[in-house]
Amino acid sequence: MSSRHYIDEKILELAKSALNKKAAYGQDIDLSQFEEAEEKEQISELSKLPEEIQKTILNAGIEVSEEGRSGSFLQLDHSVVYRRLQQRYHGQIEILDINEALEKYPEVREKYLWKAVKPDKDKYTAFSAMHPAHGYFIRVFKGQKVEKPIQACLLLQENARIQNVHNIVILEEGAEVQIINGCATAPKVKEGLHIGISEFYLEKGSKLTFTMVHNWAEDFYVRPRGVTVVEDDAVFVSNYVLLKPVKSIQSFPVAVLKGKNAVASFNSLLYGLKDSEIDMGSHIILEGENSSGQAISRAIVKDSAKIYSRGILEARHNVSKAHLDCRGILLSDNGLMYAVPELLSDGAPQSHLSHEAAIGPIAEEEVEYLMSRGLSKDEAISLITQGFMDVKILGLPKQLENYVQELILQTQEENM
Repeated sequence: MSSRHYIDEKILELAKSALNKKAAYGQDIDLSQFEEAEEKEQISELSKLPEEIQKTILNAGIEVSEEGRSGSFLQLDHSVVYRRLQQRYHGQIEILDINEALEKYPEVREKYLWKAVKPDKDKYTAFSAMHPAHGYFIRVFKGQKVEKPIQACLLLQENARIQNVHNIVILEEGAEVQIINGCATAPKVKEGLHIGISEFYLEKGSKLTFTMVHNWAEDFYVRPRGVTVVEDDAVFVSNYVLLKPVKSIQSFPVAVLKGKNAVASFNSLLYGLKDSEIDMGSHIILEGENSSGQAISRAIVKDSAKIYSRGILEARHNVSKAHLDCRGILLSDNGLMYAVPELLSDGAPQSHLSHEAAIGPIAEEEVEYLMSRGLSKDEAISLITQGFMDVKILGLPKQLENYVQELILQTQEENM
C-alpha cells in the first residue's frame, strides 16, 4: 500500500509551530541534509532478502526463519515490505501497516494517533506529523495471552535517507504479548536519520514486554519519541540494547501510569564505542493509586564515546513509588559518562522516590585477582564487564536472553 497522510488540520497546525523547535536534549540535526526514501516492493518471505540483509536483521534480534515467532513485520526505508501472522494466532493478534489501520478503523485516528505523543514536542515530531509515515499497528485482543513474541524490524537500506516511522500498539484488557523491535542499517548505509514515533496503550490488566535492539551505522542519527499509557493493573516492561557505534541517538521515552496498580520498568544496556554520542533516559509519571516504576541502566564507555544517562521519576499520587538505578564504567581517558537522575513529587508528599548512581573505572584489585587466577588483563576486564552488563536485568525469555548475551560477547571480542 502506498503511503497516505491521515493527519487532521489541528495536528498539522501544531506541527508547523514546532518545525524549528530544538529538542530538549541531544545535538541539533539539520533535517535538510537527508532525502525522503522511495517506495519499495513487497516480498513474499524474509528468506527472499539478500543474504547481507538477512545477517543484518539477525544482529538486531530478528529471526529470518520466523521460528518461535507469532508474527513478523518488516519496513525497508519508507516501505512496509512484509508482514505475516502465524495461522494459529489469527483472532488473537492484528498486525497492519499503520496506514491500513487508519483507513480501516476511524477510531485509531480519533483515539490513538498523536494522542500520547504531541506533534509539537520538537522539530522531529513536527517533521513526522507533516510527512507521510509508515510503521506498524499491532493490536492484541481482549484476554489473549500470546506465548510467542512478535518481531518487527525497521531497516534503512539506502544511504542518506530519512526513515519516518509511526507505530501504535494496543493491548486490550487482559492481553499479554512480547514484541522484539530490531532497528538497523544495511552494510552500505553510512549515514541517515531515523525518526520513530511510538504510541502504546495498555488497557486494564494487560502486559507488554517490549525489547528494542539497535544496530546502526557509525554516522547515523536516531531520534525516537515514545509515550506509553498504562491503565489499571497493567504492566509495561521496556528493554533497550545498544551495542554498536552510532553518530548520535537521543531518546527519552515516557510511561504514564494512569491506572491503579499500574507498573512500568525501563531497562537498558548501553555500549558507547568510537565517537558515539548516546543521550538516553526515561520518564515515569505516577498518576494512579499504588502505581510503581523502576529504571535500571548499565553503560560502558570506551574510546571517545559520550553517554548521557537521564531519568525522571515524577509522582503525582501520594500512594506511589519508584526507583532509579544508573551505573557506568569508563574504560577510556577520552570518554564521558554523565548520569542525571531527577526526582519530582508534585502534590504527592507521601510518595516514595529513590535513586542511586555510580560511575567509575573497573576496580584494579578485581583485575589483579582474576589475573592471579591465570587470566590475562584483557580477559579479566572482559569477564568483569560481562558481569556488569547483566542481561538478566531485562527479564527476557531464555532464547532471547541467550541471544543478547551472545551480542555482548561479540561486542567485547571486537572492541577489547
